Amino acid sequence: MIPRTRHRERHKLDRIGWLRAAVLGANDGILSTASLLVGVASAGRAGPGDIMIAGVAGLVAGAMSMAAGEYVSVRSQADSEKAELALESRELREDPRGEHKELTEIYVRRGLDRELADRVAEQLMAHDALEAHARDELGLSVTMAARPLQAAAASALSFASGALLPIVAAALSARDAVTMVTVAVSLVALAILGAVSAWTGGASIGRGVTRIVFWGAAAMALTAVVGRLFGVAA
Repeated sequence: MIPRTRHRERHKLDRIGWLRAAVLGANDGILSTASLLVGVASAGRAGPGDIMIAGVAGLVAGAMSMAAGEYVSVRSQADSEKAELALESRELREDPRGEHKELTEIYVRRGLDRELADRVAEQLMAHDALEAHARDELGLSVTMAARPLQAAAASALSFASGALLPIVAAALSARDAVTMVTVAVSLVALAILGAVSAWTGGASIGRGVTRIVFWGAAAMALTAVVGRLFGVAA
């Protein structure tokens, strides 16, 4: 007797919403705070307390900015989705035959013969007409639905978590080694973040790490140059 096997497909699309917000928040938290600390330290005129104040202020401001920006952006998307669903619901009430024909044509274009497409459209509309049209006509689904509060919270928490790393690194290092230690710790943290996010999303780990480390190093180098220039000019 041939043993029965269960076919399991582990797709990761349901993670896109919170993963995008979390990765973006952590990346910005590490990078913007580290760059701020490196820029202030490179000026050569700030004491340890000044550097810490700059880092904590950057953490608070950045977390709130990320949360607000993410909420407004995703809330706008959610409002657009709601408006589209309301329009589709009205069209279903006013012209159910036309909507049935429209759904049938969608399935025909996807490869079903017309008779089968007509039956599929009829049965799906009988079960939940709005859901069928939302998914197959508008491309909306519960998995990909916009969740503003979830995105905002993920962004704020991940930004704050990321920002703490360079702040702690700077706090624990000697004054003349703040820049070096902050850059090193931040690049390692960015590499880990790139690897974890790529693995979680099913993408190439090597590419994810390379991209995030390259741009992180470039940002910190630029702010170090700016800090040095302003320090010399002051």
